[in-house]
Amino acid sequence: MNYYSLNGNAPEVGLEEAVVRGIAPDKGLYFPEEIKPLHASFFENIESLSNNEIAFQAIHQFVDGVIPDADLKDIIGDVLSFDFPVVELEENIATLELFHGPTMAFKDVGARFMARCLGYFSAQKETKEPVTVLVATSGDTGGAVARGFLNVDGVDVVILYPTGKVSDIQEKQLTTLGANIKALEVDGVFDDCQAMVKTAFLDEEITSKRKLTSANSINIARWLPQLFYFLFAYKQAKSKGKELVFSVPSGNFGNICAGMVAHKLGMPVRHFVASVNQNDIVPEFLKTGVYKPKPSVATISNAMDVGDPSNFIRIQKLFNNDLEALSRKLSSFSYNDEQTKEAMQHIYKATGYIADPHGAVGYLGLKNYLKDHPDAYGIFLETAHPVKFLPVVNPVIDAEIAIPPQIEEVMHKEKHATAIKNYEEFKSFLLG
Repeated sequence: MNYYSLNGNAPEVGLEEAVVRGIAPDKGLYFPEEIKPLHASFFENIESLSNNEIAFQAIHQFVDGVIPDADLKDIIGDVLSFDFPVVELEENIATLELFHGPTMAFKDVGARFMARCLGYFSAQKETKEPVTVLVATSGDTGGAVARGFLNVDGVDVVILYPTGKVSDIQEKQLTTLGANIKALEVDGVFDDCQAMVKTAFLDEEITSKRKLTSANSINIARWLPQLFYFLFAYKQAKSKGKELVFSVPSGNFGNICAGMVAHKLGMPVRHFVASVNQNDIVPEFLKTGVYKPKPSVATISNAMDVGDPSNFIRIQKLFNNDLEALSRKLSSFSYNDEQTKEAMQHIYKATGYIADPHGAVGYLGLKNYLKDHPDAYGIFLETAHPVKFLPVVNPVIDAEIAIPPQIEEVMHKEKHATAIKNYEEFKSFLLG
């Protein structure tokens, strides 16, 4: 399988080069040359398959010829070492919990898969060439990447995060590991962090001295494995005998885009809902047909505070840049902080379930869609454990949340981060 740049001005490359480069020389995101539907029997018999078998068959075409089957199975077995349960909350409404991994966020799978791919590529080379992974985070990406890449041979990780705009626990997860993990605290917002990372890839002074790649969802190996979640959910919900609707809390739009790839593989889905906070670029695009990025707004669902979602161009490509075709499969709704808090309270009072702010936005979007489609079965994604947002969650639901061991182990560790204000300081750090 080859990958090409969505900007159309760079040569096609194989998987390894796409993963190691992260972004194409023409600044475009890499995209698979084709997506072949899986055989219908895969979906007919999915309930009899293990999660590892599902993941292997789903990702196989994208790594074929680069990672041998035995090694791919080992990577998947290592990555999928925790559960992905669908929990029913109301009639025809359930949540897919994606927070049972080591950093209690959905990004654990993609970060671990990418780390193990890079580890595999490095192990095949006689001469080790160190790779520097750059990652911008608005919340959970940083912790997941830090944990996923910790002590991976031949890989250094540099994480940029906006000061004061990630939760205390998220900050602890990305600033306390040490070893090959370095954290940079940026005076700005997530979009500033993401812009710095993209600029560094095109800066020859840096790339001539360091081999760079990105662990944001712009990277093909971080993005594609997220399609597993939707297949796991389909396996659990298939017996309901109803058309499925997925509501995905969306920031950079990588997760929902991967879900749409699962649909292109043949997974039956009635509709996708991109549920967003006040950063409403995509809802506005679907209304007007004009894609207009704008500075991100800080909200209590901070991982979705993105003013120019990178992966939306991939979603458009999946639908051949046909707005009408995309609108038949995708809706997007925006909610403010007050609505988010009200949803968290309602879910807790009605069901006893504690949703984090991102999941609550997903719930709101799902309820909105199901109002006019009551015959469907809806699943919203819970992308992070509520304990990661205690200052928001505790006052809203008026209940104490037990601290899981994955979080407890970092709570009392010392933060180590370097403060930077602009790209020049970032560049100096990398060259230093």
